[in-house]
This record gives sequence, C-alpha cells and structure tokens, in this order.
Amino acid sequence: MNNKFMQKFIEVAGRIGSQRHLVAIRDGFVAIMPLIIAGSLAVLINNFPKIGSFDLVSILNGIFGDGNWQTVGGSIWNATFAVLGILLSFSIAYNLAKSYEVDGLSAGLISAASYIMLVPETPDWGLNFAWLGAQGLFVAIILSLLVTELFRFLMGNKRLVIKMPDGVPEGVAKSFAALFPALIIMIIVGLFQACMTVFAETSVFEVIFDAIQKPLQGIGNTLPAAIIVAFLNHLLWFFGLHGTNILGGVIEPIYLPLIEKNADLFAGGMSAFDVPYIVTKPFFDVFVYMGGSGTTIALIIAVFIVVRREKNHPYREVSKLAAPAGLFNINEPVIFGLPIVLNPVFLIPFIFGPVVLTIISYLALSTGLVPKTVAILPWTMPPILSGYLVTGGSWRGIVLQVINLTIAVFMYLPFVMAGVKALRMRMEQKAK
Repeated sequence: MNNKFMQKFIEVAGRIGSQRHLVAIRDGFVAIMPLIIAGSLAVLINNFPKIGSFDLVSILNGIFGDGNWQTVGGSIWNATFAVLGILLSFSIAYNLAKSYEVDGLSAGLISAASYIMLVPETPDWGLNFAWLGAQGLFVAIILSLLVTELFRFLMGNKRLVIKMPDGVPEGVAKSFAALFPALIIMIIVGLFQACMTVFAETSVFEVIFDAIQKPLQGIGNTLPAAIIVAFLNHLLWFFGLHGTNILGGVIEPIYLPLIEKNADLFAGGMSAFDVPYIVTKPFFDVFVYMGGSGTTIALIIAVFIVVRREKNHPYREVSKLAAPAGLFNINEPVIFGLPIVLNPVFLIPFIFGPVVLTIISYLALSTGLVPKTVAILPWTMPPILSGYLVTGGSWRGIVLQVINLTIAVFMYLPFVMAGVKALRMRMEQKAK
C-alpha cells in the first residue's frame, strides 16, 4: 500500500508540475524576474547602508546633489515593480499561447491591453499605479489565462481569421490574422469594465484583491504556511520532481507582492525591522535554501568533515565536484550524484532540515532579532553576501545564515556517517 500511495503521489505531482496553465504562470514569473531583481537592486543602492566610515549615499549626494542621483533608481522602480501587473499579463499570456502553438506575441499584447482597460482611472485621466503593480497580480494571472483561452478559441474559427497572400511578411500576416479575435476580446473586456463601473461601482481589481489576494497573502505570511511550503518543496525533490518549479506557479503570486510591499516601504525610508511581511520569496532563498533546496551546501560540508581522511571516497569525490556550483545555490550534482533522490539515508535531514531552518528564521525575524527581507536577489547569490543584502545591509542577516548553516551541518552529520558506513559495508560484501 505504501508503494502504491507513493506511486500515486509521484504521478499526481508530475501532472501538477506539467499542467499547462501552472507552467505558463511559472514561466511568466521567470520571464520578468530579471526586471524584478533590477528594481530591487535599485532600491538597495538608493538606500545603501553606511559601512563604518564608508557612506555611499553621502558620497553620491556630494557629487550629484542631495537626492538627485536617486531619480535613476526611482525610474528603474517605476519601470519594474510599479508595473508588474502589466508585465505579468503579457508574459503569462505569451507562454500559454506558445504552449498551444498559437501566436504568443499577439496573445500577450491583447492581454496587456485588456489589463490596462480594466485599471481604474485617476481624476486627472491617468492610470492608478496602485493597481498596475503587485496588487494587481491576481487580476493579471486570471485575465491572461482567460484572454489566451478565448484568443485560442477565436483563432480556431477560420471565418474570423484574415488570411493574407503568401508574399506578405510573416509579421504582417500574423497581425492581420489576430485582428478580429483581438477586436472581439477587447469589446468583451470593455463591456465587462462598463458593467463593473455602472452596476457594482467598483473595479475588478478591488473585488479580486479583497476576495482572493489579501486573504492568501495573510495566510502566506504565517509560520504554518511557510512550513508547508518548505516541506512540500523538499518532499517533491526527494522523489526526483522539481519542487521549486512545481510549486512556483502557486506560491509566486502570494509571496511576490509581499516582498514588493516590503521593498516599497524600505525605499520610502522605513527600517527593515519595521516592514510588515516576514515570509517572502527571499526568506526561503536566503535563509533556508542555502546551496539550493535541502540546504545542500551544509551536506557538502558534512561530507568533507566525515570523510576528510578518505581521499577517494565516492561521497567526497561527488562533493568536490559539486562544491563550486553549491556556493551559487546550484545543487543538482549533489541531488542526483550523491544521490539524495530516493535515498532513504538522507530522507530526514533533506526534508525536515529546511523545515527546522524555516521555524528558526521565522522566529528570528518575527521577534526583531533579524531585519525582514527588503530585496529580491538573483537566486545564484552566494550565502553570506545574500544575507547581508536581502536584509537591507544588516550583519544580523549574515549571523542568521551562519547559525542556520551550522544547524544544518549538525543535522546532516549523523546521516552522512550512516551513509558512509552503509556504503563501506556494501563495498566489503562485493569484495567477498
């Protein structure tokens, strides 16, 4: 029964991981991640902490005038975090359309245009920035999926597709082919917006934010939710399934707005200790997934400690090859080379070690011992440096990483010893 249950679990998880719409959401977030990181780094530079006698902000103020140079970072913010909803509405629609092998560019443009149509106007005929950014992410996700599905359906009707002669350039032919489907979709979206304004006297953004996004973000910022995320991610990885990718389409819409809010308040002058949200994407990346999922950089250290005198030991050889990549949080060589996947020896520390680190990190941030996360960094940022930057330039972030890493090493040590002993016994039996 155990085997049947596990087989069913792997099968269901695999289907979820390859589900077309979840993959499109995940890939949509991945596509805009460079822009998100750029906006986050701009905030960090604009609010760079004083390190001893070195004060970057004062130096730049002296060169360019008080605060003038910060307009560059502000402009980067406006082009990234401030318009996340528009960016995501395009990227999800593009990826979903490509999975159906229909015109991704047209689907993305129609989705972005539809999103803008739904954004409430300000009294001076501008667009309300409150709904262009992270607060509009759920609208962007739902709208992009619906628009793309409708676009695909309409493109399947030959009567609605204008077919150009063979000599017409491909780009022109595609734009004319999408003309009537685009017109129909935008009329539908326009009518929906008019009905919301006249009859509901509100916007779809406010309805979805209050009904879906706000409650999910409230739940996501709790310790139980963080534990569930850490547990499921590593349970999936243990069975050889990419837990980060499978869960990405579900947790990104919840945790990205939280770090966006923290970063926004930090940019406005609020201390990293005082920003509201504890559990964010960088919370996991920096304090839990050091060396990659499973905190495997700690496993590599544990291996070097246990087999330090056995130069040609298989564990040591794999760890030597995996260590350079592990410093940049790339851990596939360890997961599949040691291996960890379906290896009962490492089941407990690999799955439950990150859960323990999640609890410790949550308590450290919630009690004010360590500042909360205020920046998104590239996931390949090495530990120690990432702990300093993600907390707005605090040495306490480094200390928490060192403590977590030490705890993870001690959790792995007895299981590495058991693995080494089991491997030695198998080799001796083969020799006989």
